[in-house]
Amino acid sequence: MISSKITGTGTFIPTIKKANKEFLDIHFLNDDGSAFALENDVIIDKFKTITGIEERRYAKAEYTTSDLAFFAAQKAIEDSNIDPEELDYIILAHNFGDVRQGTIQSDLLPSLSTRVKYKLGIVNPNCVAYDVLFGCPGWIEGVVQAQAFIKAGIAKKCLVIGAETLSRVIDKHDRDSMIFSDGAGACVIEKTTENGSGILSHASQTFAKDEAYFLYFGNSFNKEEDKDMRYIKMLGRKIYEFAITNVPAAMKTALDKSGVSIDEVKKIFIHQANEKMDEAIVKRFYRLYKHKMPENIMPMSIRELGNSSVATVPTLLDLVLKGKLENHQVNKGDVVMFASVGSGMNINAIVYRF
Repeated sequence: MISSKITGTGTFIPTIKKANKEFLDIHFLNDDGSAFALENDVIIDKFKTITGIEERRYAKAEYTTSDLAFFAAQKAIEDSNIDPEELDYIILAHNFGDVRQGTIQSDLLPSLSTRVKYKLGIVNPNCVAYDVLFGCPGWIEGVVQAQAFIKAGIAKKCLVIGAETLSRVIDKHDRDSMIFSDGAGACVIEKTTENGSGILSHASQTFAKDEAYFLYFGNSFNKEEDKDMRYIKMLGRKIYEFAITNVPAAMKTALDKSGVSIDEVKKIFIHQANEKMDEAIVKRFYRLYKHKMPENIMPMSIRELGNSSVATVPTLLDLVLKGKLENHQVNKGDVVMFASVGSGMNINAIVYRF
């Protein structure tokens, strides 16, 4: 039976650290432009309690999203020990394109995947490069698409990247600006006939009735800001309620399709959106099987790296595989799950055996 497996991973974690205390002098506002009743130290303390975030990473001014993607891609290719000319697809998940610091325009021409192919020096025209816009679950969806190409017999090797520079699209007057960060993660996926290994199953969903605009582009909360400027905005409470209800169900769908028992799952690599929300999702997932959430099942990087959207899951995976996350490892034969939720609203999950 043809399936696909991850043969190499790589990340690029920006070097600029921005700790919570650096937001103490920011003038936070409500969405109607009014000032908060609470002092910033109280706001930041509550933020840390809810999200778990202590610091986040920002890219240097000279780097764009495609640069970060290229750096991560190089590492994944090196880790897999393949010739990049043999790649059939480069699939790059992002949401805002190349946004240069201090500009109000997103640059998507040529596509970011084409830019990465160019930077990698790949000459082969049969290496097809395209972008995926799927919110935070974009990298996982790219992996799903790579698996489909491989199973269909039209690809043997794919490069899937998730990259974002959210620091360029945040409204500094919005408390939610403290959540977002920059980064990139990548993996090489190859055809395998090894029985029972690689991607076992997946589930993907888009909810676009009442949920389509839970995340959107909107004006600054500061009414004196340029009206032509747009920033990432989200309805936090609605997203939380949506996620803890729908993500566990999608994860169960994926696991049930795989035929694997929940007792076999060793790790869950979940989108690093919000520590409390992620914990609630995984607890509810286990509750669907009348199980208690096991200890140490859920690696987390959000405390130090923040929410880098499509980059969180591949970054987390690379950190664990490279032994860089204390008390977390994956061994040959282990079953793991990937899961994410984000704008759309989109949800997906993958069951994978190493």
